[in-house]
Amino acid sequence: MKILADANIPYVRECFSSIGDVELLGGREITSDSVTDADVLLVRSITPVNAKLLAGSRVKFVATATIGFDHVDIDYLRRNNIGFASAPGSNANSAAEYVIAALLEIAQKYNIPLQGKSIGVVGVGNVGSRVAKKCHALGMKVLLNDPPLQRQTGDTKYLPLEKLYDCDFLTLHTPLTFDGRDKTYHLADDKFFKSLAKECVFINASRGAVVDGDALIAAINAGGLQGVVLDVWENEPNIDTELLKMVDIGTPHIAGYSLDGKIAGMIRVYKATCEQFGIEPRRSIEDFLPEPEVPQLWLDPNPANHIETLTAAVEAVYDIRRDDVRLRGIQSTRSGHAGEFFDNLRKEYAIRREFHNTRVVLESPCEPLARELAGIGFKVED
Repeated sequence: MKILADANIPYVRECFSSIGDVELLGGREITSDSVTDADVLLVRSITPVNAKLLAGSRVKFVATATIGFDHVDIDYLRRNNIGFASAPGSNANSAAEYVIAALLEIAQKYNIPLQGKSIGVVGVGNVGSRVAKKCHALGMKVLLNDPPLQRQTGDTKYLPLEKLYDCDFLTLHTPLTFDGRDKTYHLADDKFFKSLAKECVFINASRGAVVDGDALIAAINAGGLQGVVLDVWENEPNIDTELLKMVDIGTPHIAGYSLDGKIAGMIRVYKATCEQFGIEPRRSIEDFLPEPEVPQLWLDPNPANHIETLTAAVEAVYDIRRDDVRLRGIQSTRSGHAGEFFDNLRKEYAIRREFHNTRVVLESPCEPLARELAGIGFKVED
């Protein structure tokens, strides 16, 4: 069995070679010619999977090692009896931790006490629900918007989008859809930004085209936003570098790029592939996760400034500022090479571990801080 895989899926050769012959290509290098003799195709979000790619190939199974699958033509796969799997939830905690890191950096930058501040979470799936839980642990007032979930459950906790406009923070975690009742393409448009509370902090770690870039630029220029964090961009990898100059934190679509999340996604699609072909899985996540770089962290709590201590803990494990600095290097690239630079940042992304791998020891007791640290994912000892 031949398996063609995106080279950016960690340990994919080591794992999948237990069930077939593995060939690696860059995600944007996977073409109709390269898939012709493949039985299995493993991708990430940058490879469009559709009739143009697969027609005439012998591919019997497609899997994406990502939580979203808007890059895959599911109807085409179904019509052609091609199996499919994705990895929902695998990197959700990573993306949620990214949002917490961003919140803490913005809070430090603008001296905003998060306790009691409101945050609107648009899209309450695997990522959004975790963001909501972590923000609640920080003492924030969390408002939720998810029309499909509201209709499905009838739960009144899911509010109309308009009810979130007055929030101090607003973060997007929707899939990208182009039509239908719940279309999200350019959900954040000119009207959206004009409706937000003055000095709102806006975060997008969902999909770039959920935001109308021109409308966001207009909102920033009008002074209507206090802070902006973008992990995703329209027209990736050829992002708007002028918009990058305007945001507080800009990163290259890596919110879900923790090693824990990547390997969890890889194992998820590995098991799905084994099931598809009736093979007994021989690999597990434990085979690939190394020891954490920061297994233990000693902190002297500042009872008067929890944000300071929380930020120190988070930065010790994941310093979001480094990703921001790396992306801003795109400004110095030669003409026509910005997209390649963006892709390489993702391809060569450093190992990042999730908070739960680190045990925090507080040098003096501080129960409220201990609860907050545990609430965002750390193991805590007083």
